[in-house]
Amino acid sequence: MHRDKIAILDFGSQYTQLIARRCRELQVYSEILPPSTKGAELAKGGFKGIILSGGPDSVYAKGAPKCDPKVFEAGLPVLGICYGMQLMGHVLGGEVKGAASREFGHAELRLVAEAKLLRGMSSPTKVWMSHGDALRKAPPGFTVTGATSTTALAAMEDPKRRLFGIQFHPEVKHTPEGGKLLANFLDACACGRDWNPASFVEEAVERVRQTVGAKGRVICALSGGVDSAVTALIVHRAVGDRLTSVFVDNGVLRKNEAEQVRRRFAERLRLKVLFVDASKRFLTKLTGVRDPERKRKVIGKEFIEVFKASMRKVGKADFLAQGTLYPDVIESTSVRGPSAVIKSHHNVGGLPKSLKFKLVEPLRELFKDEVRAAGLELGLDEEFVYRQPFPGPGLAVRCLGPIDRARLDILREADAVVAEEIRAAGLYRKLWQSFAVLLPVRSVGVMGDDRTYQYTIAIRAVESADGMTADWARLPHELLARISSRIVNDVRGVNRVVYDVSSKPPSTIEWE
Repeated sequence: MHRDKIAILDFGSQYTQLIARRCRELQVYSEILPPSTKGAELAKGGFKGIILSGGPDSVYAKGAPKCDPKVFEAGLPVLGICYGMQLMGHVLGGEVKGAASREFGHAELRLVAEAKLLRGMSSPTKVWMSHGDALRKAPPGFTVTGATSTTALAAMEDPKRRLFGIQFHPEVKHTPEGGKLLANFLDACACGRDWNPASFVEEAVERVRQTVGAKGRVICALSGGVDSAVTALIVHRAVGDRLTSVFVDNGVLRKNEAEQVRRRFAERLRLKVLFVDASKRFLTKLTGVRDPERKRKVIGKEFIEVFKASMRKVGKADFLAQGTLYPDVIESTSVRGPSAVIKSHHNVGGLPKSLKFKLVEPLRELFKDEVRAAGLELGLDEEFVYRQPFPGPGLAVRCLGPIDRARLDILREADAVVAEEIRAAGLYRKLWQSFAVLLPVRSVGVMGDDRTYQYTIAIRAVESADGMTADWARLPHELLARISSRIVNDVRGVNRVVYDVSSKPPSTIEWE
């Protein structure tokens, strides 16, 4: 299991997940925990250090999240970032007040004293600020080590107690030397750098083996994407033939996807796969459904029901394996901290008690890039591993408005055109996602000498590292012109194509 790990207490910052990613990129495993986690739990939990995230609140505001004061007495190094620094100062006897001049965006940090945390960093160095309050007086025992033109106390540390605070965000790319700072903190925690795909696969296999036991049988929900494929391979390595993978054609898959899955998993990877064509069942339940959350819940419910029906063919099984990822968990629940719920995911949140399965989710704490690295470690080919993410509810959440088979067929064909052209342009690996969305909007057009009144397709293409944030891709105009021309000419029922130029945030990557 993980020998060395870092605990990150989440106070609601939009950057909390980036802190976890940066630690993992430095080969130290990190876990995000609720801010109320007790200091004693952290001390006994095998953690080598604690990071307090930023957050949108004021430490002195009513209802603002607090940490257990004993976190600072647990004998572990603690790094407070932004709100985390202010909270550290507030608890330990410093003074926090509204800043005379708020800082949002770029700033220059000057090193004003020798600092273990800032070792090797330039002075001045660019940092990213996002705060309205500021620590005006450091707690007893702390030395001020960094300042900006408007914040006299931008970094502080108490090396004897191994307590560190910074007002800026080292985890974002806008702080170029943030990696050095985090590496210095991990060194202060005496963390071994042993987190990598090989160690993860080994640990995940062992966890599955312990969970399932010597006789337990597992069903894997195989979607055809890299997440469920890596899940299936990990579980298969752990329990062998006691795994049966089930692939459900839910009627909202991409063009020719069911056949591609059959060839890849049953024929090439030699996994034991039960193929279930439930497309009519799903589409019957989805017909006329407009609300996106309702679509997701219908698909989740039918997914479970299909598994129940599949049990007669599979035989008795004790566990259900799913390819749930960390961003799915973060966006679906706020149990880890005060972060807001964005949307529900059909494979997150547990199973109904009427279903006798226990849940196995070996990828639940991984980001997408980590899953891909694990896939390569497990021997999957690069072309498949770097396939773009596809939502669990499939085309149902890309077919805006009421669902019906005819509109899904239009979307399927348009989406295939987008994929073909993006690949032909050599951009597929450079984009996080690129796909078509069918809008519930008709507009007037002219084809030949005839008036048309047909649907609109939106093209969505984004660049991202992990799906938590994303920027719209600046695709070449010539490529957009080819995609538009092909869709309008080849896909019956479409006479207009538009391009989405929204980033996440404020938008999400998917339209629903």
